[in-house]
Amino acid sequence: MSLLGPNDDGRRFLTGDIGEFGRPIPTPPPDRPPFLITREHRRFTEFADTVAQHRYIGLCWGPPGVGKTLSARQYAGTEDWERWQRTLASDKAADAGPVPARVLSARTALWTPTVTATGKDIDRALPRACQQISWAVDYHEHGHVDPFVHPQSGASGLTRLLIVDEADRLKTTGLEQVRDYYDRHHMGVILIGMPGIERRLARYPQLYSRIGFAHEYRPLNPDELTVVLTHRWHTDGLATHPEQGAADAPTDTLSQTVAIAAVARITGGNFRLVDRLLTQIHRIRQINNLQAVTPEVVEAAREALLIGS
Repeated sequence: MSLLGPNDDGRRFLTGDIGEFGRPIPTPPPDRPPFLITREHRRFTEFADTVAQHRYIGLCWGPPGVGKTLSARQYAGTEDWERWQRTLASDKAADAGPVPARVLSARTALWTPTVTATGKDIDRALPRACQQISWAVDYHEHGHVDPFVHPQSGASGLTRLLIVDEADRLKTTGLEQVRDYYDRHHMGVILIGMPGIERRLARYPQLYSRIGFAHEYRPLNPDELTVVLTHRWHTDGLATHPEQGAADAPTDTLSQTVAIAAVARITGGNFRLVDRLLTQIHRIRQINNLQAVTPEVVEAAREALLIGS
């Protein structure tokens, strides 16, 4: 089979300069698949809860694309937070509603340094990210936030956890700034990076001695990956429906099962690669006007990708 390939109140503090350094809060991509609670995410949640409870520095590492950032955003309620901020900063601020419940329960700030972040940038970004969460907690409890009556907001005192994603980007000075910020505030800190970051940090005894917990984020195992793919197969519209031909239903079901197994084998538990491969499968179906996804479709999609993480 030959297939075609794809050739002025306190709100000003929260919304005056949306995002870091005046950049707009990013709009999430459309049709983002729903987050699925996996065993690795549950392990990450337990790890983050422990770091926040004991106010230690935690270190998380794993291969690219396995879901580290997705788990951190889910834990912190970042998407709910960004949506609430966008509404609060718009002309429909009155419709923003209460602070998202997940943000209030996690009290977690998530910060991703830029590749070219300077020391001055970091000095601004760390307190701002944490102060926003503390401000939101005070805003939830008191409405209008007066910095003289509620000093905890300005001091980030109501933020229990700071997650630094892409911590590999931080140079020696940046890592020392994170350590210094941790020393001056009563909160836990999680550094998320690539495999090898644990060996790099071992060269900085002042920081390394403060690491109380370590967590390796692993790819999904084959059984759980099959469950995730089966769910995505239906939510992404790849499944064949019975009304498309009852006579061919058993054959189509078998083809889908084999196709899902092929996707699992190709992606090896990597979420990012799953998204890229499913996108290519969608395109090949449209180009060839196919109803069912067969192993041949999966193979054509794989050939269209530069397989990597």
